[in-house]
Amino acid sequence: MKEVIDLKGQEMKTLIIVRHAKSSWDDISLADIDRPLNERGKRDAKEMAARLAKKGLRPDIMISSPAKRARKTSKRFLKEFDFDQDALRIEPALYEAPVKNFYQVIENLDNDFKTAILFSHNPGITDFVNDLGCLPVYNMPTCGVFAIEIQTGDWSEVQAADKKFLFFDYPKNEDSD
Repeated sequence: MKEVIDLKGQEMKTLIIVRHAKSSWDDISLADIDRPLNERGKRDAKEMAARLAKKGLRPDIMISSPAKRARKTSKRFLKEFDFDQDALRIEPALYEAPVKNFYQVIENLDNDFKTAILFSHNPGITDFVNDLGCLPVYNMPTCGVFAIEIQTGDWSEVQAADKKFLFFDYPKNEDSD
């Protein structure tokens, strides 16, 4: 894998955070973890995966909450990036996750991975994005995509490392290119 190095010669990591797409409430008897995507969610996930691909960022690893809506969202991204469907890593700690769980998942990533995508849920995902300190986000919308560059070669240093905001995009964003 090619290392990403900034102009100062320091290795960089890229972290992309995605809130699951719009879920269906058609069957209220389903447990929260089992809710699927609705039709809008399926369209939005496909669109946001395509937008991310246009930005030229290619993930090395995709990690999802075990919730059906998060897994289905991530599978649209897997397809866009031509990843094998079995390549998705399911991480139970990302379901109903507090901020500390996001850091724990990231800090345990293999340093060979330069770009990682996490798929998770509110309210934890909004809290985590705000904890990164790059850009205040009132609410991560469904299928919102938030990306930062981390000035480190070691995922375990993510909390202390300097971070640079790259972009924040979401389905209803009319300024997206």
